[in-house]
Amino acid sequence: MTHTCIIVEDEPLARSLLENYIQKIPYLQLVQSFADPMKALEFLRENTVDILFSDIQMPEITGITLLKILQKKPLIILTTAYSEYAIEGYELDVLDYLLKPITFERFLKSVEKASLRLTTNQPPMTPEKTVQETVVSELIQPFIFVKDGTKLVKIRLSEILYIEGLKDYVTIHTTQQKVISLQTLKVLETQLPENQFIRIHNSYIVALEWIEAIQREKVQIGKVFLPISDTYRKAFKDFIERS
Repeated sequence: MTHTCIIVEDEPLARSLLENYIQKIPYLQLVQSFADPMKALEFLRENTVDILFSDIQMPEITGITLLKILQKKPLIILTTAYSEYAIEGYELDVLDYLLKPITFERFLKSVEKASLRLTTNQPPMTPEKTVQETVVSELIQPFIFVKDGTKLVKIRLSEILYIEGLKDYVTIHTTQQKVISLQTLKVLETQLPENQFIRIHNSYIVALEWIEAIQREKVQIGKVFLPISDTYRKAFKDFIERS
């Protein structure tokens, strides 16, 4: 049985990741992918789909607002880096809640849950305790793997100080070591929790936990001072104010 779905995600890399995951699952059919939640709302007023994958933090309207407006709701799977929205999402009969960065294994588990609901007409079962346990378990993904030469290196997120990018390479500076990996900073950024790491420059991503001071146009991490570029200054300021 094929299940139709759409994506509502304003961030291009995150949207591309979801599209890629959907293509790997034979029983999912991606009908359309939207960067603009208003266009998605217009589409859903005229069309029906089985599953809606929606980010929460988007311009114009949030994913939560989109769900409240919808008259006919498909099964809803929320994707975001901010766990504080989870309880409100489940109150709107959200099927599942995926915390970024989303692994394929976790995505598949969510889709299997949706498929089960669609094929068996299961009623929703989302007591608050289950919601909280889901959010906590999602938050406990304390590491990533990156390729260093011919091997994969496990890096704990809590140990990352900052990441430096140079063309097709990144250098991950941690409390224990430096790891050089053949990938772009932009790609690596999609694997990091958005509430723990922030891009401050074309060449730098920093960990919120290890920022000691912000001095004019620079961030201090230990004895290292990293520049904040004009491109990322406002987003960085908003990030700090939210933290």
